Amino acid sequence: MEMVPENLTKQELLQLVYSCNEAISTHEKKEEKYLKELTHYKQENEYLRQQVAMLKRMQFGQKRERFEAESNQMALPFEAPVEEVEKQEKVVEQKIAYTRKAATHIGRAKLPEHLPVEEIEIHPAGDLTDMVCIGKEITEELECVPARFFIKRYIRFKYAPNNGEGVIIGTLPERVIDKGIPGASLLATIITDKYMDHLPLYRQKQRFARENIQIAASTMDSWTKETLLKLEPLYDQLVFDTKSKGYLQVDETPIKVMDSEKKGATHQGYYWVYHAPLEGTVLFDYSPTRGSSAPLPILQNFKGYLQTDGYAVYEKYARSNAITHVACWAHARREFERALDNDKSRAGQALNWIQQLYAIERTIKENSLDHAQAKLLRLEKALPVINMLGKWITLQIKMVLPKSQIGKALAYAYGRWDALSAYLYDGHLQIDNNLVENAIRPVALGRKNYLFAGSHEAAQRAAMIYSFFAICKKHDVNPYQWLKYTLENIMTIKQKDLKSLYPQNYKASIAI
Repeated sequence: MEMVPENLTKQELLQLVYSCNEAISTHEKKEEKYLKELTHYKQENEYLRQQVAMLKRMQFGQKRERFEAESNQMALPFEAPVEEVEKQEKVVEQKIAYTRKAATHIGRAKLPEHLPVEEIEIHPAGDLTDMVCIGKEITEELECVPARFFIKRYIRFKYAPNNGEGVIIGTLPERVIDKGIPGASLLATIITDKYMDHLPLYRQKQRFARENIQIAASTMDSWTKETLLKLEPLYDQLVFDTKSKGYLQVDETPIKVMDSEKKGATHQGYYWVYHAPLEGTVLFDYSPTRGSSAPLPILQNFKGYLQTDGYAVYEKYARSNAITHVACWAHARREFERALDNDKSRAGQALNWIQQLYAIERTIKENSLDHAQAKLLRLEKALPVINMLGKWITLQIKMVLPKSQIGKALAYAYGRWDALSAYLYDGHLQIDNNLVENAIRPVALGRKNYLFAGSHEAAQRAAMIYSFFAICKKHDVNPYQWLKYTLENIMTIKQKDLKSLYPQNYKASIAI
């Protein structure tokens, strides 16, 4: 380091300090520039390394052995650890007990006098020979069957022994809404009409009015809330079971929610939908955001095959070593379909190969092949097609404009080639994500009718019933009959039998 000369004037000293600061600033800028360039080169090197690996796979074709038996691929299906199951049983059992204890009285509306009455007499259990009836207590519910309203009147007789000591009375059945007038069938009708048939509550109110039954809109809204809350233990069990699945298809769809902080404004929330193809179950989970944190409650510890579209959030989770990402050929096909007007020749060629892949899937379905047979057929017939398509994409992507529609279609498939090929690993896997997209369609229809959810909490409550109604649809179960039966039994069922209330386990014959 150079020594500072002595006897410098003040002006000379200031000039020297200024020069030093300039030199330091210049050095720091150069250092920052070099660091940025170094980071850029590292990222570029990693990108090129990945592209070379991808190019090699696509250029020379993927070998059958890759998909036949890889040690890091888990076998489907599989179950959750026993200790986790036991822990979940305790949590759900506590919630059922709490929900039963915390049932609230939300007010009684006057029952219409013009409706027919169905009386049900309930006498105390046991020997009543030496007892005399001293009175009765009457409890009334407004009930409904399709196109017919009636009043269900519970008449509970009281008995006392001849000596006058002690009084007994018939036990009132468990009710969905304690001290409320709606019965299980009426509540099941309201919920099914709203969430399955997309009939908003104000339209249902008009229908009741035509029958000279006046029910306030606020009352119907309270009934809906209380009913959906009764399903929480069953929904929590569904969440636990979904987390333990080894193969999930995931998609998301928007839902407008009233924003309480801004009067009259709506917030764009999202339903994240998880479909377990092997079990035929569907889980809707509401989140105020579409960001990467939204799937965290379900996918945080997920292990297995995760099938999604090309949304970047899913690809972030797919980078986990415990997850094999499976892409959707339907989305890849749509990209090429959009490119038909841009480049009919190339798009048509790609679509022809993709159509061959789907023809193989139709053969599997039409011949009812089991999962082992499906995998063998795919490796024999689909793998060569995928290899030809991969080589063709590698060549064509260099010859088109990146921002053209055909360029985007080629880039979409090229960037997800491993995930698009991953359905060859296991015969249980689907070629596309269409099953979860089908489960989402009722939400899209509902949005056109009720427009928005009243709050974030209401949106999550709706997610519960959307989940179970989607399962009803998949298993051809009458949603009204299932819900009526579930509401009649969920408050008294033992926790170990809770799964019997799942729509796929429901027996229609005992619900009538």
